[in-house]
Amino acid sequence: MGNQSLTEEEKLQIEARIAALEIEHHDLDDIIARLSGQPDQDQLQLRRFKKRKLILKDSISRLKILLVPDIPA
Repeated sequence: MGNQSLTEEEKLQIEARIAALEIEHHDLDDIIARLSGQPDQDQLQLRRFKKRKLILKDSISRLKILLVPDIPA
């Protein structure tokens, strides 16, 4: 599943997508931290942010796997 079939352009696109997702993930971290400290915060909204953050983490992991070179068996 590694990167042997990816062109340089595809690798750059994947790396750019990873960078964008990591920024969004970090932003959600900040939002969640701020909202968690507020006692009147809507818990449903907070759960949605946390779920989105997990989805981003999974997406980042899947994209990073695409960049890992195959190891010959």
